[in-house]
Amino acid sequence: MYKRLLSSLFAALLLALPGCVDKYQPSVIASPQRYFVVDGLVNLRGVTTVKLSYTRSLTTTTVPVEAKATVRIQDDAGASYPLTEQAAGTYTSAALTLDAARRYQLRVRTAAGREYASDLVQAKLTPPIDRVHWAVERNGVQLYVDTHDATNNTRYYRWNYSETWRFSTPNYAEFEFVNGAMRRRTDNIQDCWRTEASTGISLSNTARLSQDVVSKFPLVLWPGNSDRFRIKYSILVQQYAQTAEEAAYWEKLRKNTESLGTLFDPLPTQLTGNVHCLTDASELVVGYVGASSMTEKRLFIDRSEFPATATFLTGYENQCEVPDTIPSKRNPVSFAVGFTREYMPLHEVFNPFGILSGYTRSLTLCADCRLRGTNVKPSFWP
Repeated sequence: MYKRLLSSLFAALLLALPGCVDKYQPSVIASPQRYFVVDGLVNLRGVTTVKLSYTRSLTTTTVPVEAKATVRIQDDAGASYPLTEQAAGTYTSAALTLDAARRYQLRVRTAAGREYASDLVQAKLTPPIDRVHWAVERNGVQLYVDTHDATNNTRYYRWNYSETWRFSTPNYAEFEFVNGAMRRRTDNIQDCWRTEASTGISLSNTARLSQDVVSKFPLVLWPGNSDRFRIKYSILVQQYAQTAEEAAYWEKLRKNTESLGTLFDPLPTQLTGNVHCLTDASELVVGYVGASSMTEKRLFIDRSEFPATATFLTGYENQCEVPDTIPSKRNPVSFAVGFTREYMPLHEVFNPFGILSGYTRSLTLCADCRLRGTNVKPSFWP
């Protein structure tokens, strides 16, 4: 009896605990301080894209950008190459072929007249990617990248990648309900492609090796049953050469953003780069502007390359129910209510006498792949 009473009191205490928890709002969250952010790279062989923005507080949902600025690339001989604003805060150059023997910097003048400049950095030509390959391993599907520099001059590497995969919805929509009438679809909204860019920071160096060779760098790992590989998958890998100083900046950024959260992770450090405010030397600016070319390579992986016994997720698990039927003999108002933005028609239903009796319907999410991607085939897709 005594133990039962203690158990009841303990359970009641646990239920009451959530009501005693107050949300902690440190004063730094509401701090009005913001820092100028310069995100870009001088591209020696193509278009340079630079994004100008400001850091934001945790309570702000949009990123404030710096629009209507004057931005240009300048080399150590004084030659200048302008960038023009495309979207607000995003500036691009013409397609350029720059001399790799020179040093380059980015110069910015904001609409308010504040001036910024990055340090002059030595340009580096990026060697080609040797191979992008993959293997089914015990912990999933691992994708690798191989590269080398026969001149032993690169040493520091960084990679971005963009993944695209084909997927399909569980249900096929043969009809659409438009302006109170049912009509047959002319487009396929069951098969789509989804593209996602890398969000992590992938770095490697060969500074301590006798040969400038990167072999089987683990770029990305996905579960062996990932829906990415269910039909066909592609990855486009972009490679950049870096100086030691630029690599150190990206490594610090990686540790600040990806290696925090446990007792054994490094403490966050102040992240500054090679961009400075010429108007006010005490202003802290975030960003590092390097100068290099970019090389890239694409890999495709088809479902047929996996064992026949391999199974993959669809991406719609536990979301789609068996389609139900909306009788067509309902009055027009109630019939129309059966097809909303949440539910869409699929197929005709006929009674045993061959007379149209209704339409099957499904959750729109389970029949319209455009909610997760695009049904326009990418230009690079075979």
